[in-house]
Amino acid sequence: MSQDNNKYVPPKVWTQDKDSGGKFASINSPTSGARYDKELPVGDAPLQLYSLNTPNGVKVNILLEELAELGVERAAYDAYKIDISEGEQFGSGFVEINPNSKIPALVDHSDDTAGEPIALFESGAILMYLAEKFDKFLPLATGKARADCLSWIMWQMGSAPFLGGGFGHFYAYAPEPIEYPINRYTMETKRQLDVLDTHLKDHEYLCGNDESDYNIADMIVWSWYGQLALGKLYDAAEFLQVEDYKHLQRWAKKIAERPAVKRAVGLELKPID
Repeated sequence: MSQDNNKYVPPKVWTQDKDSGGKFASINSPTSGARYDKELPVGDAPLQLYSLNTPNGVKVNILLEELAELGVERAAYDAYKIDISEGEQFGSGFVEINPNSKIPALVDHSDDTAGEPIALFESGAILMYLAEKFDKFLPLATGKARADCLSWIMWQMGSAPFLGGGFGHFYAYAPEPIEYPINRYTMETKRQLDVLDTHLKDHEYLCGNDESDYNIADMIVWSWYGQLALGKLYDAAEFLQVEDYKHLQRWAKKIAERPAVKRAVGLELKPID
């Protein structure tokens, strides 16, 4: 890195010559793969979840608890805590099921896997897999309802990195506040909140107005944007003026009152030790 009058000038070739700073500096690295040997525990339930109650983790919790609310016994699960602040996502057992070393990850040990457990990573993939497996909370394979659901799922998967990795990082986790990135990602985060607020003006749920229209799109989006609107993320409610998004507020509060969602947000995860 070279500097002139404290202005950063990118080098021709980047190298990691110091910690990146911020909350997760001690675990950040430009390389992938396991950093130590650690097997994961496996319980007796058909589904084994390895996660943390971050927004991405809460998504999966919600669907599993909604399935439990419906009495779907084949969706029983054991949930284990992967403490990302301690680097537990880099243990060999976790990397084996998720080479990207991010939570959540899930392994399906159900009888219908023919004795070959199915490992899944990426929260959107996990929710779509489970919704299809149990034929719940995902519209039929063709038609407008399915298209709407998939569109909002992909909207969240593409948009949330601007909220979490962009706004959340520079507003809450960076070693010091920097005006440009905070303004840049605040602008985008508020635009996204307005997208949702405008859509929800005419929709009770993301994909319709009936109770039956509640689906994994709502679960996925609520985990990030619903919690943000309710002041649960980054201590940023006043800064973002989330109360101004009235339709988003109505939707966020309604989903927050679901028994399964309440359990999901406060889900107790077992330690992996």
